[in-house]
Amino acid sequence: MGTATTSSLLVVSAHAGDFVWRAGGAIALAADRGERVKVLCLSFGERGESARAWREGKKLDEIKALRREEAENAATALGAEIEFLDAGDYPLQETPELVDRIVHVYREFSPAVVLTHTLADPYNGDHPAAARMALQARVLAQAIGYDAPGEPLGAPPVFFFEPHQPEQCDFKPDVLLDITSVFDRKRTAMECLAAQQHMWDYYTDLAKRRGVQLKRNAGPNLGLPHSTMGEAYVRLYPQVTGILA
Repeated sequence: MGTATTSSLLVVSAHAGDFVWRAGGAIALAADRGERVKVLCLSFGERGESARAWREGKKLDEIKALRREEAENAATALGAEIEFLDAGDYPLQETPELVDRIVHVYREFSPAVVLTHTLADPYNGDHPAAARMALQARVLAQAIGYDAPGEPLGAPPVFFFEPHQPEQCDFKPDVLLDITSVFDRKRTAMECLAAQQHMWDYYTDLAKRRGVQLKRNAGPNLGLPHSTMGEAYVRLYPQVTGILA
């Protein structure tokens, strides 16, 4: 996400697994730089992203507990703290109360960078709902007159992480992140999510493809290894810089 180090990274995730598949590398890299990393998980993905548990006959409370434990283990593997709002999924309802809770997290955590979902996803309405609330809360947290503890938020850049069906979500990455050094930890975190085991190899293969694109865009002189792994992002707001690079 740029060469300058940042002090804190906030990831707003609709469901318990989203932050791992789409941003696990970015999280692990930030943690390795000594940054504070927080995952804000709006739901456990208990209804729409836990099919295996439902087929096994588990009840709703059991599934929530299962997904919480999986997400906590994955966050630990990546070096992040995690908070659950238990707002429900399928559908994830956008409410003023939920936006206000997110504002409070922004004010308390004061992120330097925010990662969240894309604003378009025809396959999963929870994902753009989470993104819309994350963006609205960011704006409200900046307002000095908004009634929430803490100082007004600055202007942290926002990056959309890659959706499961990028072509259908109008996702055209403009940032490719080298996650080679931490991919083993991302894979370990993915394997914490047994409820979605079918995703493990999909996102491993995706990291390989993004790594190929990363090398091509970096040029031949950077000396990136053949096994380069990558994650793709779209930056929402303009970059502010004194140097074009």
